[in-house]
Amino acid sequence: MSEHKHANRLAGETSPYLLQHAHNPVEWYPWGEEALERSKREDKPILLSIGYSACHWCHVMERESFEDEEIARQMNEQFVNIKVDREERPDLDQIYMSAVQMMTRHGGWPLTVFLTPDLVPFYGGTYFPPEDRHQMPGFPRILAAVSEAYRTRPEEVRQSASEILSELQRMTAAPESSEAINTQLLDNAHRVLARSYDTRHGGFGGAPKFPSSMSLDFLLRTWKRTGDGRALGMVTHSCRQMAWGGLYDQLGGGFHRYSTDARWLVPHFEKMLYDNALLTRLYLHAFQATGDGFFRRVVEETLQYVAREMTDESGAFYSTQDADSEGVEGKFFVWDKEEVESLLGPEDSRLFCAYHGVTEGGNFEESNILNIPRPAEEVAREQNVSVERLTEAVERGRGILFTERERRVKPGRDEKVITAWNGLMLEAYAEAAAALGREDYREAAERNAGFILKALVSDGLLLHVYKDGRAKHVGFLDDYSYVVSGLVTLYETTGRLRWLEAAVRLTDKMLEEFWDEEGGGLFYNGVSGEKLIVRNKDYFDNATPSGNSVAAEALLRLSVLTGDENYARRAVGVLRLVRDAVERYPSAFGYALGAFDFHLAKPKEVAVVTGGDAEGAARLLREVWGRYLPNKVVALAAGEDDGAAAELVPLLRERGTTGGRATAYVCENYTCLRPVNTAEELAAQLEGDAGRVAQG
Repeated sequence: MSEHKHANRLAGETSPYLLQHAHNPVEWYPWGEEALERSKREDKPILLSIGYSACHWCHVMERESFEDEEIARQMNEQFVNIKVDREERPDLDQIYMSAVQMMTRHGGWPLTVFLTPDLVPFYGGTYFPPEDRHQMPGFPRILAAVSEAYRTRPEEVRQSASEILSELQRMTAAPESSEAINTQLLDNAHRVLARSYDTRHGGFGGAPKFPSSMSLDFLLRTWKRTGDGRALGMVTHSCRQMAWGGLYDQLGGGFHRYSTDARWLVPHFEKMLYDNALLTRLYLHAFQATGDGFFRRVVEETLQYVAREMTDESGAFYSTQDADSEGVEGKFFVWDKEEVESLLGPEDSRLFCAYHGVTEGGNFEESNILNIPRPAEEVAREQNVSVERLTEAVERGRGILFTERERRVKPGRDEKVITAWNGLMLEAYAEAAAALGREDYREAAERNAGFILKALVSDGLLLHVYKDGRAKHVGFLDDYSYVVSGLVTLYETTGRLRWLEAAVRLTDKMLEEFWDEEGGGLFYNGVSGEKLIVRNKDYFDNATPSGNSVAAEALLRLSVLTGDENYARRAVGVLRLVRDAVERYPSAFGYALGAFDFHLAKPKEVAVVTGGDAEGAARLLREVWGRYLPNKVVALAAGEDDGAAAELVPLLRERGTTGGRATAYVCENYTCLRPVNTAEELAAQLEGDAGRVAQG
């Protein structure tokens, strides 16, 4: 006999979020033919509820409304109820989130949308309480009003749906800009971002505050392009403040989703794979630019967190960790001062608490979120100890508290493997491996790439999600573009041709599936995917970069590597489509700005030929990857498939070693400086200090 009173059609799903609702009294359906046909057959509107497993307010609405027998009865009688995991179906989430934002001027999750049987939205919102509260109508009132409108005012509903559909269709059309693409666009973006910069706490704007890794990465590029020290200062200040705050897990590494305040202290405690991938690369670039060991430490601690908590034995990366444990948000991460004192003893706890801001009253609901409110030098002076003594006590305390924390009930983990997000983390590991000389990172990146190409490719098509041995849903644009970008970087850092060949195959499939031959740019859904009410294009870089932004930069990089001008033409086509919007709203195009920067630069084309000199090649590659060079491509002939590599990568043609030693060639537009064997000579060429000597 089942221990559950209710069971619905979500019980056969693999998504942890859908399974969380499998025993609600609501007659939930997964998105699919059965539910859609029933809606048409019975002429019932669809109640579409979209969320994800790490979403705190999704859990609240489930407890308050979806587990309530009376509210469930009302939903079951009046609607066909469909539950969607936004991480499994981002295409549905994009369309219906856009519709709700149009209707209400705001969005978020849980997303609650009412659709006609033709799947066109006519009313929607986000979280609704179970009764009227704080000037918000209760969910039963909403259900009754929507059901009555659908039954008694069908013309009004049809008119509303028609207007929303027209607006959704209009949003997908963006003409190419006739304005020039030049560095003024980048300078304007820098000025706009600087105006919204928080000079006290770092980052942009006020609470709630998101890490804005892409905009900060663009500012780092701005410093590299212009030499403007203020741009570099904004990046280093922000990176330090974020990693000193509660946004960063001081014990276990890794970043939470966002800060509920302006000073990065109190996070929303969920951890997302994509945030940690993007922030790893930002901190890595900050380390390359400054040599500051603190930034390197954040990179290594974050990747250690991913390896420990978010990596499957297959090499795949899981998607999220919840904010809640034991039903309480943040419980896993916070500390009482008394607990710290009992674990560390009087002397170490005094120093630890002073450094990490632990007090009797706490800084979050009478408990303490560990953070670093003041520099170590200041705390050491105040406590009358040396910085070394303070650091020793803090490091020892972190180890003890981490061990103790591991005994607690951990937050829930969503073990879905999302292809796009794996592509982001693959790239972070690959780049960190080369920049930091970490063989374990290279192994993690290659295992992940192997998993993607084996488990998430079917008949040449990428699939979007994998769980419990099952891969499903035809991939979306970001699945392709993120994986392509990751594979290109993996080739550049290892020299293994199979990764570049896979990147080219997937790029060609991406253009075949998603390219809009009439309007330019790339659709979010491929031709092999499900036909929805609109075929939209996503250009905005939000929590994750848009598929178009990543595709544009990846296409530019591949064009330089392979010599295929078609890739560059498509990339510039995308940039022309977003150029005017980037000028108006640069903060919404952080990743795209990087693609513009690459396009407007003369990328360094670096070819390294190893011959049999692996040690010499390693020295040369450390010189390439150890410095901040955002606009570069690296072609590496590692002795494997050198003939095939030269065929695919023109930069490697007729390139050999000199003097029997590993040799580097630095070129721009296939015009090269003299070949060099030493790290010192290569450094001078990479920084532009050596005179140009053309090679035939």
